[in-house]
Parts: sequence; structure tokens; C-alpha cells
Amino acid sequence: MSEDRRIALVTGGSRGIGRAVCVRLARMGMRVGINFVSRPEAAEETLRLVREAGSEGFLAPFDVADTVAVQDRIKAILDQEGRIDVLINNAGITRDGLMARMAEADWDAVLNTNLKSAFLCSKAVMRTMMKQKWGRIIHIASVVGCMGNAGQVNYAAAKAGLTGLAKSMARELASRGVTVNCIAPGFIVTDMTAALPAEVQDSLKAQIPLGMLGTPDDVAAAVAFLASEDSRYITGQTLHVNGGMFMP
Repeated sequence: MSEDRRIALVTGGSRGIGRAVCVRLARMGMRVGINFVSRPEAAEETLRLVREAGSEGFLAPFDVADTVAVQDRIKAILDQEGRIDVLINNAGITRDGLMARMAEADWDAVLNTNLKSAFLCSKAVMRTMMKQKWGRIIHIASVVGCMGNAGQVNYAAAKAGLTGLAKSMARELASRGVTVNCIAPGFIVTDMTAALPAEVQDSLKAQIPLGMLGTPDDVAAAVAFLASEDSRYITGQTLHVNGGMFMP
């Protein structure tokens, strides 16, 4: 199957890492579904960039933490497109705070959006991938899920959960030609990090052997590899994209 016939769905695809992934997959010739739950203007901009990259895409607005919404919308995509070959579980939120003060609602919100959503979306696409005997499922985890971080127990738990989810899914789906992997970004340049004072950015860089923050394109390049035929013999793994700040 050539890459220019593949259909990809990227959750949280309207900006940041998700947008970079959408554009990179478009450059590979894939038709890209751009999921979002808010900021439709940002999703439209991602769609424009996908088309500018030489491919086509479509908007897929739904809440990835809502079971019914996931089932209904992904079924509609399958009915419309006929298949989903690549799923990137990228959607995520933060609700930071020390555990002693963390509200249960903040724990639930992060676990639902960052971990449960990957279960829901993967379950909704896996039968189609198994039937066609080809598929790529990639979870966007985090270095925080491997190292831990004070003030982010909910986020770290959710991201660590993605690595365990990927390993178990990989064992279940390998015989059907479906690979499941994680990518764990480190400190990546985003709107939030760009707004940090210079001294704070310097402190972050000091923790990284390569001496610089990563970019969304660095993560997207890793996604492109794992989504391609070149990664056919890789499954159940976590690829760390962090400039060397964490070496398992």
C-alpha cells in the first residue's frame, strides 16, 4: 500500500505538535484527519497547511474523552473514507498542581483526555486495521511519564500509562500487521515555553545535553518514521525525543 493512499487521524491536531504531525504526514502523501475540540480557526489553519504541503485533509471535531462522540465520529470517518491506516493519539491537557492540593476533578480531566482517549480512539480504529492487516498506532507520551515531575502527578501518570498501553496493544495486534508505539518528547518549543523568561529557558536548556529545546517538527519527524513502512519491525517501543535529557 503506497503512503499516498493512506488515511491518518491526528487527535489534538489543530496546533503545536499535532499541527506539525499533520503537516509532516501530508508531505508523505497521506490524507489527514485533523481532530480538535475547540479553536476551530486553529484547525482551519492546520488544514490550510496540510493542503499547502501537497495533500488533502478534513476536520474531525469531537471530544476524544467522550465515548459516544469517539465512536460516532470515527464510524463516520470510516464510512466516509473507507479506512483509517494511521492513528496518532496526541490530544492532551495539563492541570498542574502539587498532589496534596490537587482536586479530584483535575486528576480525572487529565487522565480522561490524555490516557482514556487513547484507549477509546484506538479501540474504535483497531478492527479496521486488523481486517486490512496493516496499521500504525502512535501514542504521544512524554519524558515526564518516564522521569516524573513535581506538580504533575496527573500528567505523569497519564503519560506513563500510554507506554504500558502501547506495549499491551502491540502484543495483541502484532499478528495482524498493526504496530503500536510511543514517542516521548522532552522540552519542546511551544507557545507556552516561548513566553517563558530567558533565564527560565536557559535553565531548561541546561538540563539537556544537546543544549537546546526541541521543536514540534522534531517530534513530527519521529512520528513520520513510525508511521511509515520503514518501521515495520518496530512495535511496543517508546522513542525518546528529548535531546538526551533522559536516557533509559
